[in-house]
Amino acid sequence: MFTLALVPILALLPSVAAHGFVTKVIIDGKTYSGNVPNAQPSDSPIRQIADIGPVKGASNPDLNCGLSAQLATQVAPANPGSNLQFFWGNPGGSNWPHNTGPLMTYMAACDTTTCDKFNGSSAKWFKIDQIGRKSGGGDWYQQDVMNGSPVAVTLPTEVAPGDYLVRHEIIALHLAVSLGGAEFYPSCTQIRVGGSQSGTPNQTVSFPGAYNDNDPGIYDPNVYDTNAPYAFPGPPVSNLASPADMANPNGGDQSSSSASPATTTTSSRGPKGTSTSSGSAAQPTQSSSSDSTVCRLQKRDASLARRSSLAQHKRRTSFMRALRDAIRHS
Repeated sequence: MFTLALVPILALLPSVAAHGFVTKVIIDGKTYSGNVPNAQPSDSPIRQIADIGPVKGASNPDLNCGLSAQLATQVAPANPGSNLQFFWGNPGGSNWPHNTGPLMTYMAACDTTTCDKFNGSSAKWFKIDQIGRKSGGGDWYQQDVMNGSPVAVTLPTEVAPGDYLVRHEIIALHLAVSLGGAEFYPSCTQIRVGGSQSGTPNQTVSFPGAYNDNDPGIYDPNVYDTNAPYAFPGPPVSNLASPADMANPNGGDQSSSSASPATTTTSSRGPKGTSTSSGSAAQPTQSSSSDSTVCRLQKRDASLARRSSLAQHKRRTSFMRALRDAIRHS
């Protein structure tokens, strides 16, 4: 009887459990598809995760690269100043379901080996981009991801050559009015940067370790107050961050003349997500890269995210009230 009483409620409930993953990354116009979580993997530079659900808790080891993230077989070529676009969705092809919270991107050098063999738990991360609410308050840039737009990020122009993990992250704050309610969605992409630059970051952090559950930008009782300021969690944006990213919260659309990328390298996958090299890594050569056009996140009406977020919150509240009533009368 209890189960039957819940059927109409569950049928009306929005898909609050549907979350997502990075479905693809475009690097200077070349597309790399991500693997569906917990499915048979194919070659990709995007580390596969085990589930589309969130990482919970700032001390969770999965905060590093995602839920049980596995080494990827490819290392994608890139350049200082390369444009990256991250697309989010879910295995069914639907858009990212949330619209509240920041979008942040970090890099870490794979110091001891190539990235297809690098254990990210020891990575030292520096932040290259962060965007939150749009100017004037109101909706977040995450709303644009919900609408199907990619997140555009520009690699630092002075970053030293070598293999790097790019950790792109969504923090969903729709439940952050309660301590521990924040949902973390990190994703790691393996790249190889060419060139002869020598820039080094002025500050690095570890994951876990960079965040605390009670940080103002993670536990935020005022998240639905459009007039309240938002404090980004983690370190400040690095000294190496692209000037385009520091000036433009969309991630910038400026390209640079720098090293041409190496060819993509691929490794054979070993047991339990480890990998073994199937060839030596190609080295980048110098040339001039052409300008590439990056889709900017489009601005929406400032009230859209507020209405959508509040409506979602009310639906969840109504569901919990109906659930309690169903239990009480079952």
